[in-house]
Amino acid sequence: MAAAAALAKHEQILVLDPPTDLKFKGPFTDVVTTNLKLRNPSDRKVCFKVKTTAPRRYCVRPNSGIIDPGTSVTVSVMLQPFDYDPNEKSKHKFMVQTIFAPPNISDMEAVWKEAKPDELMDSKLRCVFEMPNENDKLQHGVAEPNPLAVGLVTPLTLEMRNLNSTEGMAHLPPQDLPTPGYKYFTPANNKFLQTPTSYSQKIDMKEAISEVRQQKQVCSRELKALGSSGVSV
Repeated sequence: MAAAAALAKHEQILVLDPPTDLKFKGPFTDVVTTNLKLRNPSDRKVCFKVKTTAPRRYCVRPNSGIIDPGTSVTVSVMLQPFDYDPNEKSKHKFMVQTIFAPPNISDMEAVWKEAKPDELMDSKLRCVFEMPNENDKLQHGVAEPNPLAVGLVTPLTLEMRNLNSTEGMAHLPPQDLPTPGYKYFTPANNKFLQTPTSYSQKIDMKEAISEVRQQKQVCSRELKALGSSGVSV
């Protein structure tokens, strides 16, 4: 008798997407939702009901209803947060049960209660839990941080790139902050550098005092020599 009933049972009329597995991707510290699409390719209305072996672990919206001919319904299956154990395989299952709707539907509960076993159609799906691939971040690479944004490069360092010359300055002793707009003589290349007016940090820019005095002494001797020779300057 059971075998005869099984043979007489109708094949599922709805088209399920996905057809066999409901996949949930972690981490499972929050609600994880996956969608199940039910399509009715027939020319008759179809009543459906969604059942699960773990009703306390899932919320299903809608969990029942009627699908008109040639239309579809998307069912949202929401897995509640839980402590995921990768060594434990999921045994949760879902079943989509359907029946052709009678001509006049006034009470859905009565339709299911009065349905004969050979009128019912069903499809079973298993739940699959997946964790994010740990290699995804490595495959996509890690973006280099913005040095200015994280404080590794200060505005002062960026301003120094626009100076005319920094030759002959590496050997100069550290000094106090130069006066903004003041010009400093660099013996290495006989050029003047002007301190940017926006300076707000210390930087070693003053030339060696002994070298400046030596330059002044040379100039003083030359002026005296010119004056003694009677040449006006």
